[in-house]
Amino acid sequence: MGSAVERTDEHVREYLIYRGFTSTLKHMDTEMKSDKEKGFRVDKIIEQLQQFVQSFDLCGLREYWQYLDRRLFCRLEDVYRSTVNKLRTSLYRFYVINTIQKGNLEKTQEFFQKQALELQTQTEWRDWFILPFIGTPEQNPAFSPYFSRQWADTFLVSLHNFLSVLFQCSPQPVLLSFDSEVQKTTSLTEENEQLRQMLFALQTECREQREGEETVHHKLPLYVQNMDRLGDTELDLVSSQRPVSTAITPSRNFFSTFLPQGRRTPGKLPQTSGSSPSQAAVGRKDPSTNPPPAKSKDGFQAKEVKPVSSQASLSEAASSQPQQATHPSSHPRHKRVQDHEKERRELFSKPPAQTAEKRGEGGEVEPPPDTSSDPPESCSDSRGCQSGRERGGLSAEQPFIKLSQEEYGEHHSSIMHCRVDCSGRRVASLDVDGVIKVWSFNPIMQTKATIMSKSPLLSLEWATKPDRLLLLGSGVGTVRLYDTDAKKNLYEMNIDETHPRILSLACSPSGSSFVCSAAALSGDSAPRLPVPVSGQLLLWDTKTVKQQLQFSLEPDPVAVNCTAFNHNGNLLVTGAADGVIRLFDMQRYESAMSWRAHDGEVYSVEFSYDENTVFSIGEDGKFIQWNIHRCGVKQSEQALAQDATGPFILSGYSGYKQVQVPRGRLFAFDSEGQHILTCSSSGGLIYRLTDREPALESVLSLGGHKAPVVTVDWCSAVDCGTCLTASMDGKIKLSTLLAQKS
Repeated sequence: MGSAVERTDEHVREYLIYRGFTSTLKHMDTEMKSDKEKGFRVDKIIEQLQQFVQSFDLCGLREYWQYLDRRLFCRLEDVYRSTVNKLRTSLYRFYVINTIQKGNLEKTQEFFQKQALELQTQTEWRDWFILPFIGTPEQNPAFSPYFSRQWADTFLVSLHNFLSVLFQCSPQPVLLSFDSEVQKTTSLTEENEQLRQMLFALQTECREQREGEETVHHKLPLYVQNMDRLGDTELDLVSSQRPVSTAITPSRNFFSTFLPQGRRTPGKLPQTSGSSPSQAAVGRKDPSTNPPPAKSKDGFQAKEVKPVSSQASLSEAASSQPQQATHPSSHPRHKRVQDHEKERRELFSKPPAQTAEKRGEGGEVEPPPDTSSDPPESCSDSRGCQSGRERGGLSAEQPFIKLSQEEYGEHHSSIMHCRVDCSGRRVASLDVDGVIKVWSFNPIMQTKATIMSKSPLLSLEWATKPDRLLLLGSGVGTVRLYDTDAKKNLYEMNIDETHPRILSLACSPSGSSFVCSAAALSGDSAPRLPVPVSGQLLLWDTKTVKQQLQFSLEPDPVAVNCTAFNHNGNLLVTGAADGVIRLFDMQRYESAMSWRAHDGEVYSVEFSYDENTVFSIGEDGKFIQWNIHRCGVKQSEQALAQDATGPFILSGYSGYKQVQVPRGRLFAFDSEGQHILTCSSSGGLIYRLTDREPALESVLSLGGHKAPVVTVDWCSAVDCGTCLTASMDGKIKLSTLLAQKS
């Protein structure tokens, strides 16, 4: 916020200089020198109001309050209008009392003359018109409290606190959004550059693959490749046993002109007159003890080599080479040389098809062109084939690509609930301070409404029809129906005074009714009692705003933590504090089945995609899939870490530790029900649901959080899936995913 204000101040200063408003610029610089905080300062507003009161400037006081009304107060809900009126009345009384204390009766009479038309219809000012005619009003019982120092201090502190909360929850000025727009543009530019580089790399890779496929048709005949392979061991052994002369003149192998770069031959070795390839092959290893290498790297070439056009001529040359050797018996490895030449003659005497088969088994070359209908057994570049297989395996194992991740940071305390509506256009988020933000993220992230409640809020849920309505459950036994477009309350329903905590809300898909879970008061800070807290499960009609019925919770009425409907509203599943999951038939309004699901409370419960099973997360840290056709039968079970199930812990300096019990959804499914999003200490985790052990297979970590994530949601109403992860530091991350269809 500070950097954004400083940047905006510079732009305003440049604009004033451009327009020639020098006097305005001087006043701005003068006031900015005394401004230590770069933003809204409530103490400056209080100081300005006191200055108007002390100088008896009634017109300035009225205009300044009207400005605050236009700028801030008019955006509040109707329930706060009475608070604003009380503060305005107290401000005017503060002004009148000051004129009497200073002995300026003319200003007192002037106030009542100018404000008579406005104040005479207000009952709270009816007795104040006699104030100028009382000799000692400070001794009058009706006015004496207003002359005390305690009343003045209380009023100023109340006004200061009200403005502080208002500034904290109000959207920032339009000019200050310039900095965020610049940062967003910069991040988009960097992201585009990264994508451009990735595209260039992929294009280069595809071009290299096409070139490699084209070079396959220009391979050497198989017998030439075999000859090149036979020279590998000769070169390695001779090079290691003979010192290389410094007068070597590098030359290329004749066949290297047709081979890829990996098959180039080094410079030829020095030879004496009358030397032959058989003499150079003295250091060859015995093929009976050492199998031929799997792949050739370098070829060995004699001093004079002539191109060979047929296999017969090569065979004749190979068979005549042992006769040209001089004194073979004098060499200690004569037997090994003869074995080597025998192997060469056998190799050259085989038909090309057999040679190709042998080489194919070694993983060196592809079948000859006449067998091109069969799939190739190997690739000319083994590293390229391997990298291609790795890339193919990665894309198969990675079902989502994270396109972007944005942050919504309008909350200043830990998040309790974060839900996206059915259309995928709006998000409602609730923090522990009772502040609700309704915001959109498409095409840009923007706050639509801010809801502040005097009573603590514990739950929220979007209505299905129409989707602009929001259900808000409080801690004092009330449920409010709020219109996010009109920004006002439509109804406020009193549930039950004996069960004031509204723990869960669920609206039926038809939109005609909603289920409300109410619980009795309990000390959350105290250790959990062995006996669960009592509660009620109620069904309300949204049209008549009346309670329809109360569900029977057997064996004992217990607090229900989570509720969920199936796609048509015929079934309702609940998870309670006694660890029992109950399935209700909404056509008969009775319990169809119930079973003990977890050791401890059930925190979150949802239907599966095919609605044949139910998933749940409990206090015991287990993620379990239940078959609803066979009561209490587990289909799978997976133990999760504590940072996925809660209680959530945020540690700070000097041993500070904040603990939060799960309130919102702990897991959410994608549009096809094959993947699940859960909480973690640093961001959301996406798993793939499997039919084997383990039941969850980790797929993608969204990350981005510095505090534990306490609730998640997955919006699949748009083409690109959007994951919402909310954490204890008040930050909400919005991750846009692209599904890779297989």
